[in-house]
Amino acid sequence: MNSFIKVLALLLGAASFSAHAQLVDRKALTLAEARKAIAAATDEAKKNNWSVVIAVVDDAGVVLTMDRLDHTARPSADIAVGKARTAALFRRPSGVMEESIGKGRAALLSAGDYVFLQGGVPIVVNGETIGGVGVSGAKPPEDEQLAKVGAAAVGQR
Repeated sequence: MNSFIKVLALLLGAASFSAHAQLVDRKALTLAEARKAIAAATDEAKKNNWSVVIAVVDDAGVVLTMDRLDHTARPSADIAVGKARTAALFRRPSGVMEESIGKGRAALLSAGDYVFLQGGVPIVVNGETIGGVGVSGAKPPEDEQLAKVGAAAVGQR
């Protein structure tokens, strides 16, 4: 009888714990989808003869894939990743953050390893940010254009 009570108490405790535990169901960016973003942005860059680096990160800012087109400056690789991370983690285009700094929000500059330059765009699916695309190597509006093309190839469903 004593072991029956222990088992019953254990089952009741487990049921009580599971009633309080909740998991979040969320979308995740796959490598295949990240490659779609890269392909779309690369096609657009080649049409315009722009040498750029295109990086795609997941919602945690971890790089999934990156391409550096021929003749693109080496520092553009780090900048593209930084723009993508910034867009994914702040859940807004990196250029919006650059504008905030330009309008006097200089405190953002102390916000860690982010790149507050135009050219990073979040990837949004069903209202949820699942990653980011960052582009560097062309002029800022061109970087932004390519990042939007890449993000649109995956997101906004």
